[in-house]
Amino acid sequence: MTTVGYAQLWAADPGAWRTAGAEWAGLTALVDRRSAALAARGAALAQGWSGTAATAAGARVTDLRADLTSVTPVLIEADQVLAELAARIATAKGQLAAAVAAADASGLAIDREGRVSTDPARIRPSERDGPAAARVTAALREALESAGAADRAAAAKLAALAGAATAGWQEPPPPVRPGPDADPALVRAWWAGLTPAQRRWLVAHEPALVGRLDGVPVTARDQANRLLLGDHRAELLAQRERLLARVPRGPVEAARLRWLAGRLTGLDALTDRLTGAAGPRAYLLGLDPAGEGRAVVALGDPDHSDRVLTYVPGMTAGLDDAPGELGRAAQVLSRCAELAPDERSAAVLWLDYDAPDFLHEAVTAGQARDAGPTLHNFQEGLRATHEGPPARQTVLGHSYGSLVVGTAAREHGLAADALVFVGSPGVGVGHATELRVPSGEVWASSAPDDVIRLARSPDDLARRAMFHASPLAAALGWPGQAGHELWFGRDPATPGFGGRVFASGARGHTGYWDADNPALDGMARIVLGR
Repeated sequence: MTTVGYAQLWAADPGAWRTAGAEWAGLTALVDRRSAALAARGAALAQGWSGTAATAAGARVTDLRADLTSVTPVLIEADQVLAELAARIATAKGQLAAAVAAADASGLAIDREGRVSTDPARIRPSERDGPAAARVTAALREALESAGAADRAAAAKLAALAGAATAGWQEPPPPVRPGPDADPALVRAWWAGLTPAQRRWLVAHEPALVGRLDGVPVTARDQANRLLLGDHRAELLAQRERLLARVPRGPVEAARLRWLAGRLTGLDALTDRLTGAAGPRAYLLGLDPAGEGRAVVALGDPDHSDRVLTYVPGMTAGLDDAPGELGRAAQVLSRCAELAPDERSAAVLWLDYDAPDFLHEAVTAGQARDAGPTLHNFQEGLRATHEGPPARQTVLGHSYGSLVVGTAAREHGLAADALVFVGSPGVGVGHATELRVPSGEVWASSAPDDVIRLARSPDDLARRAMFHASPLAAALGWPGQAGHELWFGRDPATPGFGGRVFASGARGHTGYWDADNPALDGMARIVLGR
C-alpha cells in the first residue's frame, strides 16, 4: 500500500502532474500528422497504380492508419488520469495547509515527520495534548490518507491502461444503443454494463454518439469529443477552400467566408484551452460548429468534484464566444479555490442552445423554452455520473441565460441545489417557489448600472407611457426606477420575488465576474454553499 509522508505531500507539485498529462495528450497532434501523411501517400499510390496488388496495398495503408489512430484515446486517457491525480493532490495539499494553520493558531508545531508537538512558550501545560492537538493530528492523517489514495488510484488506472494496450484494447459491444434523448440514468446503467474494452471501442468508433449522451461519464465524453475536433476543423477548412476556389464570389460567399473565419478562430482558441496545461484540466462534453456553434466545456472533472457549477450565458453567445465565456466560469472556479482550497470544485460552460442574436429574438421566450429539455437532461446526467456522495450542483444564468435556467426549472425541473441569476431580464416566473429548488437557494444580483433594468414588461411600458403623457408627469417625475416587473416577469433581484439577493458593484451588464466586484465572491460562496 502506497503511503505519503508529511514532507512528501508538502513538497508535491500538482502542476507538474498536470503538465505531464498535457504532454501525453499533446502527442495526439503527432499521431494526426502521421495519419495524414499515410493518407496522402496512399492517395498518391492509388493515382498511378491499379490491380490486385494496388488494392491490397491500399487496404494495408488503411489498416496502418487505423492502428496508428487507435493510440489517440490512450493518450487522452493518460492525460485524464494524471489530471485527476493532480486535482486530488491539490485538494490534499489544501487539507494539509488548513491543518498547519490550525496548529499554528493553537500554539502547536508540526515537524518534518508530521508529528504534532506543543510550544511551551505559547501553550499552558494543562492544554498540552488536548483537543486541539487531537484535531490537528486527525486533520493531518486525513490529508495524508487522501494523497495516498489518489496515488494508488492513479497507479492502478495507468497499470490497467498499459495492460489493455497489450492484451486487447477494444471489443465491439452489443448492438443496442441508447437514443439521443434517453433518460440519463438509463444511459448510465447501459454504460456501466459494458466492459472497459467495449467502452473504448465505442469511443473510437462511435464518438459522435458517446460525446453527446448525457449519462456517459465525463472522461468518456471528453475522449470522444476530442477525437471529433480534428474532423470539425477539417470540414470547416474544406468549406473555406471550396469557397475560395469560386470565381467570381458574390456577397453570399463573402458572408460565408467571414462566418468560417470566425468559426475557425473560435475553434482554435477553444482547442488551445483544451490542450494547455495551465489551470484546471478542461473536459470537452459537447461541440457543434453548425449555425452559431455550441460547446459544453467543464473546467475540472464534475464526476469527482464536491461542488459543480453550470453556467448558462445569454444573448449572442456562440462558439466564437466560448473561450471568453469559459473565462467567466474560470473566474468563479478560481475564487472557489481561494475560499475552499481543501474542496474540489468544477465549473461547466453550458452553451448548448441557440442563443438570441438580435433584440427581436431576445424579446420572446421561444429559444429559452426550446433549450429547457436539453438543460434538464444535462443536469440529470451530471447527477447520474457523479461518483461518491452527491455534489452540490449550482446552475447560474446570465442575462437571457437566466430565462433559460428559469424556464427549464419551471417546466422540466433541474437537478440543482441552487439557482443563481445575474443581470436577469426576468426568469419566466413570478416567485422563487415556482422554480422547484430547495427553499432559500434561489439567488440573484443586478448591478445598479445594468442596462437590463430597462427591460420592462410590455404592460409596464404601456402604463409608463400613459403616465408620462399625463400632466402629472412633470410634477411627479418618471416612475420607472421603482418598478419590479421586467420583460420576462418579476425582477428576481427584488425582495418580492422570494429569493435571496447578493450585492454587485456598478460594473454594467457584463462585469459580474470582475475580480474586485463583490458579485464574484457572492457567486463563489453560493457554489460552495457558504
